[in-house]
Amino acid sequence: MSAISIGQAVVLGVVEGVTEFLPVSSTGHLKITEGLMDIPVDDKSVVAFTAVIQVGAIAAVLVYFFKDIVRFVSAWGRGLVNRQERYHHDYKFTWWVIYATIPIVVVGLAAKPLIEGPLASLWVVAGSLIVGSGVMWAADQMGRHKRGEDDTSFKDAMLVGTSQILALLFPGFSRSGATMSTGLVLDLDRVAVTRLSFFLGLPALTGAGLYELKDAVGGGVSALPLAVGTLVSFLVAYASIAWLLRFVERHSFNSFVLYRILIGALLFGLLGTGVLEA
Repeated sequence: MSAISIGQAVVLGVVEGVTEFLPVSSTGHLKITEGLMDIPVDDKSVVAFTAVIQVGAIAAVLVYFFKDIVRFVSAWGRGLVNRQERYHHDYKFTWWVIYATIPIVVVGLAAKPLIEGPLASLWVVAGSLIVGSGVMWAADQMGRHKRGEDDTSFKDAMLVGTSQILALLFPGFSRSGATMSTGLVLDLDRVAVTRLSFFLGLPALTGAGLYELKDAVGGGVSALPLAVGTLVSFLVAYASIAWLLRFVERHSFNSFVLYRILIGALLFGLLGTGVLEA
């Protein structure tokens, strides 16, 4: 019998799709949802399942930003054969995304037992949600929001990309929250940091999903729930991306900060009263 049913896969796909790119922690919400549905959050096949359905959300980014991605890849390809093209920002930006992915890959592989063990605790998720909220609020207040996407540099990409490690080690901190907060401190505007967060997440999340695929299927999750969860994640994430980009054009991140604090406090309450097990 599959460790995750089709119904549960649909629910988890919706949660993943809504939260993957919002700065509210998809990992945290998935772990809370799994706990409420009595799915063991530390089961290797379950951990792998959540990583695999992220590929659905990543596919939504590929479709939504298809023209941008084609532009970046084309510029990169031209730059490989034409020296003059290497001065183009799109060529350099593509390399920056590749370089900025290396730190999270190294840490992810080295700390895998820790990430899937003690750091998978819901107590860690609850604390990270609240601490991450403070970081996001401070970054939004400190940032001058004066630099656009074309003003990004190698330093920006490396710092923002490396900040993904925070979310990797502390589920609940939020990969989007970490990257957006770092970008805001670097004075990038909200739309620029949001788009940068999308692009930097592509290689890391895709790689993680493909790497974990064997553990998801081989560890007890049937192929059908996995496929359903991934498809639902794709559809919901596409709508979530469109909404988020419109939202950050006109609003600060304060709504997300407040929401994270409320969810973190609720989770502490559920854990403290025994409704959920860590």
